[in-house]
Amino acid sequence: MRYPVITIGRQHGSGGRTVAEKVAKELGIKLYDKLLIQLIAKESGFAEEYVKDTDMRRIQSFFYGMYIDSRNLPLEDQLYIAQSKVIKEVSDKEPCVIVGRCADYVLRERKDVLNVFIHAPLEDRIERVRDTYHEIEKDYKKYLTKMDKQRANYYNHYTGKKWGTSESYHLVYSSELGIDAIVESIVSFAKGE
Repeated sequence: MRYPVITIGRQHGSGGRTVAEKVAKELGIKLYDKLLIQLIAKESGFAEEYVKDTDMRRIQSFFYGMYIDSRNLPLEDQLYIAQSKVIKEVSDKEPCVIVGRCADYVLRERKDVLNVFIHAPLEDRIERVRDTYHEIEKDYKKYLTKMDKQRANYYNHYTGKKWGTSESYHLVYSSELGIDAIVESIVSFAKGE
């Protein structure tokens, strides 16, 4: 396989997680999404819920940022370091698909990693979040805008790059093309066909 490791960044509601699941299944390789959260929690000593929540946002509280002493980094930076270590370890161990968590950046020095980003029009994302994920929100547009902003802030802070822009990834897809068509394309690229 030309690209044994595939990273998938995505807008919330774009279908990116579904793409990741199908790509992993099609290639017969491991998917690191929820499993990655468990491994990061174990490595860092933080609760899984904290790890899950922190991947999409940088904690902005002034007092939180001050909760350090001269020998320790802020908790969010400690978590990012642990996360990076786990991402490197799992990608060194076996072919895999890694969802989110700045994995494209963490693995930037490797030439055998295919970095993908999935986006979708707002209306499609609203429909998927409401009807498929069954998330209940008063204002879906506001909710998705907030989620995008949180993911962008986190990614931009730790990578120095811009989340979701084509320059940050090898392949960028709109899920308007169809989940199965995107999966087929990614699998083809991964195999080097």
